[in-house]
Amino acid sequence: MTSTTSTTSTTSTTSTISTTSVAPTTSQAVTAAASGTWRLGDLAVNRLGFGAMRLTQDGPAFAPGAAPSDRGRAIGVLRRAVELGVNHIDTAAFYFSPLRSANELINAALAPYPDDLVITTKVGPGRALSGEFLPHATPEQLRGQVEENLRQLGRDHLDVVNLRIVGTDSIAERFGALAELRREGLIRHLGLSNVRPGHLAEAQAIAPVVCVQNLYGLGAAPEQEAFLRTCGEQGVAYVPFYSIAGTGREAGASGAEHPQVLAVARAHGVGAAEIRLAWTLHRGPHVLAIPGTGNPDHLAANVAAGALRLSAEDLAALDSVGGTD
Repeated sequence: MTSTTSTTSTTSTTSTISTTSVAPTTSQAVTAAASGTWRLGDLAVNRLGFGAMRLTQDGPAFAPGAAPSDRGRAIGVLRRAVELGVNHIDTAAFYFSPLRSANELINAALAPYPDDLVITTKVGPGRALSGEFLPHATPEQLRGQVEENLRQLGRDHLDVVNLRIVGTDSIAERFGALAELRREGLIRHLGLSNVRPGHLAEAQAIAPVVCVQNLYGLGAAPEQEAFLRTCGEQGVAYVPFYSIAGTGREAGASGAEHPQVLAVARAHGVGAAEIRLAWTLHRGPHVLAIPGTGNPDHLAANVAAGALRLSAEDLAALDSVGGTD
């Protein structure tokens, strides 16, 4: 995908992204609506969403002995996100630290939920109460994980459930188990996480797939770019994770930023994280962003990134950034 065509190579009547320059207003906060919209099945979401992974602890996610986050601050961030127009929140039952659960925080902050709020969760991984990860769930265990998410979120159904996998093995049995829960009404829509193109084709032969959530960011490998385009051609949302953190992954962005990113950030008067998010949204109208933070100032900056419109020159400079995030 070339930088000059990335915002138009995939077309959909559901997207409202524009290449017209939009300057953030100083009189009021920019909202997530500035990022445009996409549909997850029959559910419309603003393309700039929120990821809950980093809400539960201070420091890297899943780190042993991590200090629990301040509960009041985390609840405040969630409520502020919704005030800023975020209507797509990504979570999981295995997002927890001592004393904190992402799902519980979402429930406490936002229930009764706004009618337009879409909560996406994922199943497959599991963690013991002590924090260590367990073997991925078998098809029979997935029902229990879905029911756990329902209990924690206080819902009678889940909007979107992503099957997260590791490796290249067939997903037919596990995805088929989730498709059965969809038929029972416990799940509205299904997605995939950390998958390859073959997994998407395998899943689509069983039930509709509304989104793919994969590692993706500046410097992505050619096969990642190709998969992103494939999803767009099929009307499947592509939802990058670690689009800001890159190789920092659970620890967040770290190390020296690439000079090209800094140069574009200076030209727009924003930080490097906002430029990375804006670049992600420019990859196609079907591409969503789910940056996570426990910091209200970072939240506002992330949401405002949805209003940034990068020029062809900006995109060319950013596309020259090497390495795979």
